[in-house]
Amino acid sequence: MVLLKMKFNQQRRVRLAQGLWLLSWLAVMCGAFIFCLGVYLKTELLRRDEVMENTEIHVVPNILMMVGLASIGTNWVATRVCQDSLDASRFPRWKVLLLAWFVVAALLCCLLLAVVVLSYALQGRLEESLKVGLRNGIRFYKDTDVPGRCFQKETFDRLQMEFRCCGNNNFKDWFEVQWVSGRFLDYTAQEVKDRIRSNVDGRYLLDGVPFSCCNPASPRPCLQYHLTDNRAHFNYDYLSEDLNLYSRGCRQALTDYYMGLMNSTGPGVLSVILIQVSVILSLRYLQTAVEGAMALENPEGDSEGYILEKGVKETFEEVKVKVLTMIKLAQVDPEGVPDEAEAEKAADTATEKAASPTPAS
Repeated sequence: MVLLKMKFNQQRRVRLAQGLWLLSWLAVMCGAFIFCLGVYLKTELLRRDEVMENTEIHVVPNILMMVGLASIGTNWVATRVCQDSLDASRFPRWKVLLLAWFVVAALLCCLLLAVVVLSYALQGRLEESLKVGLRNGIRFYKDTDVPGRCFQKETFDRLQMEFRCCGNNNFKDWFEVQWVSGRFLDYTAQEVKDRIRSNVDGRYLLDGVPFSCCNPASPRPCLQYHLTDNRAHFNYDYLSEDLNLYSRGCRQALTDYYMGLMNSTGPGVLSVILIQVSVILSLRYLQTAVEGAMALENPEGDSEGYILEKGVKETFEEVKVKVLTMIKLAQVDPEGVPDEAEAEKAADTATEKAASPTPAS
């Protein structure tokens, strides 16, 4: 059973080769776009690496970069096949390589589809990674003199100002940690002593937040300290006042940002998949049409092009046998010893020669 059979004359084969050549170059540019997209997403993830617990989400840009480079090479090969398809003496050299080309191209489409699925599936992992990473970032905010954490304060301040967020879940996260370094505390002051003594762990806790939590769009000057004390500020109500602070937590802000980036890649990746599938189908038609004309020993005569010469199941089994054969041929015995089948064949040949009568001289 031949699937999707079409008639091709010489003129239609030439037009198909020319159109496929242009489509292949478009696919090469799409491969470059996918690679650049992966590099951009990877760079954005690395910029916030300090506030992420793990790097599982990096699998998305890694696949994009790998597929992008492979797509550039694969579709460049397709342009060469299109050129050689018009020359009966040069096209036969691609016959064996085209099977591997179709396998690689189909694999690239599957990987791109996996990227789209992973972009949505990894949202929970991303949130959990940010939750732990931001919590550690708040805890180490004060460690400006500890090796490896010297820039943690600057990183977190810039993060809160850039994404207009405060804390992990909200600004109250800062109430639960000592975010002021001991170097800047006067331990002889009564207020400092009282706050340390009132805490079981002996930490200096404040109902305040760093300056980077302040919202510059607020008409009121920023209130950083004594946020839960209504008597500390004029015309102030802790329960109803917006506090002049960013209300959104940084975990939600970063999750929305990264998920927005990855979700926006979905339509672009799906478009690239459609273009790649078009290249695969067109090249298959061109291959079968040219091979059909060459089989009739009339390169300029009419021929048939098709997607599958047999049914899907039969074609899968045939391709499987060919791939296994190619793998077997590629394996080389390191000692140069022939396998058992070859040895038996050689022994049978020697026996036949020995048994045949010797011609009289």
